[in-house]
Amino acid sequence: MRIENLQNENRKYAKSIGNFHVLEYVQDASVSPMNAMNEYFMSKMNVRRRQVVIDIDKDHSAVIQAGDMQWMGGNVQATSGVKGIGDFLGKALKGAVTKETAVKPEYVGEGCLILEPTYKYIILADIGKWGSAGMTIEDGMFLACDANVKSKVVAKKNLSSAVLGSEGLFNLSLQGNGIATLESNVPEDELIEVILENDELKNPAIHLENKRKTHSHVNNKQSLPKRNNF
Repeated sequence: MRIENLQNENRKYAKSIGNFHVLEYVQDASVSPMNAMNEYFMSKMNVRRRQVVIDIDKDHSAVIQAGDMQWMGGNVQATSGVKGIGDFLGKALKGAVTKETAVKPEYVGEGCLILEPTYKYIILADIGKWGSAGMTIEDGMFLACDANVKSKVVAKKNLSSAVLGSEGLFNLSLQGNGIATLESNVPEDELIEVILENDELKNPAIHLENKRKTHSHVNNKQSLPKRNNF
């Protein structure tokens, strides 16, 4: 199978790592006269339609978030990725506590996968560079990863802020060697990387919001909306 025009003047790979690619639309031309102006200014602000493209071969298979596949080409088959009843129960537990789908299909064969389009930003991460601890991500960020990347559930250390901040108690952790694709509300170049060396990182806004919620509860006032900057 050969795809002639996956990339063209309006649709190009914005970033590639290994067999994972981010296909970005310079402008969204599939619009009506009613929303053409909005789409034009969205493209100027880098709010663009993006899709993940994954090349599949005998050395590379991929695990996809359930429901995120748009189409696939070539001799590609989808498997459940479940290796027995114990594996299924473990995946079901992970899905229950992280709000991710319990079973993520694994795609094998020869061809390519095209995921559903999104207007969020797509981050390609080499999990092997994160060391043995791996990468821990927030709920809803996972899109796809190489089948060699393993996932497990980790508990948040600060349980009080998670409960009072209306967040989950667990996160998904990705470990091993391979590429993972994440869906982010902010572009990658606006993220700040902090390397902790026998130290800790705190977010005062969470504690301030918790105090506001407690104060508003006592005085029967409406609390201020929570800001999610990360």
